[in-house]
Amino acid sequence: MPKDTKHWTQVQEGGTVLGIKILLFIYQVFGRAVFSIILMPVMAYYFVTNTMARQSSKQYLENLAPFLPAQRQSELNSFKHFVAFGNMLLDKLLAWMGKIDTKAIVFETPSVVDKIKASGQGALVVVSHLGNIEVCNALRQKLDEVKLTILVNTEHAEKLNSLMKQLDSNTHAELVQVNDLSPATAMMLAERVTQGELIIIAGDRTPEHAGRVSEVEFLGEQALFPQGAFILASLLKCPVYLLFCLKQKKNYHIYVETFSEQLRFARKTRQQELDVVVQNYAYRLQHYCIKAPLQWFNFFPFWLSDAQKRTKQNDAGNIDRH
Repeated sequence: MPKDTKHWTQVQEGGTVLGIKILLFIYQVFGRAVFSIILMPVMAYYFVTNTMARQSSKQYLENLAPFLPAQRQSELNSFKHFVAFGNMLLDKLLAWMGKIDTKAIVFETPSVVDKIKASGQGALVVVSHLGNIEVCNALRQKLDEVKLTILVNTEHAEKLNSLMKQLDSNTHAELVQVNDLSPATAMMLAERVTQGELIIIAGDRTPEHAGRVSEVEFLGEQALFPQGAFILASLLKCPVYLLFCLKQKKNYHIYVETFSEQLRFARKTRQQELDVVVQNYAYRLQHYCIKAPLQWFNFFPFWLSDAQKRTKQNDAGNIDRH
């Protein structure tokens, strides 16, 4: 990431709680059609004024395009990406309020969900910023109201978090702020896993302070992915699942995959093994991005910049000369 580019955790959210409440009120009073009409100028303003988000969306769609048929490529543009994000924000709030009809939720991999239920074990569930991760709350209904602990790093979105707490009708899910995984946090999570809880963590945003990352291929280019979710999984010694929730027409399609029964890393080859695991996760995220191109909502610089690549090449050259 260029030196003059802020890390995603340092970017202040746009808008206000009042503005979000107004949009939510419009939806509740007038319905989705009117909400969608009013959303257009709101997202147009965001599109014009947020250069970093616009450029990041453009880069993502350009990297994604070669993986899509020509017809689907022509349907993609950044403004549609922004509008999809605006609609997802409403869906996120509705999910948090428990207002999404369970009939609109389709479990595409019921056998994996049945496996989790039959085991009675706690587990780590790795999600992403693809689709609407709040709908993962529906998973607990399939698992006899199992409790969820959702690990978040959202100090940059305090206003939105404040609103979501006001709207919260879900007593079975707890948001836990995690900036860095301390021994105390790990012990707390291990206890919850022992009690059969599911720990939810995103696997597609790097920590603010570099270090625990792997450089992997994602959509044909090199990017940094965090190792934190998989390091945590090895500490918890529990099964690891991937969860993706994609909106297709009016329904939410939930895909749950077994990623590992238990991750173990040898001390001497830990970094190399972590790189392989993170790469495998990046490939699965890529798979679902191709299924729903406009639903990966990561409006921040993600891939290695040309300057970073040159620095890396120079560092490699210096090592070779020594």
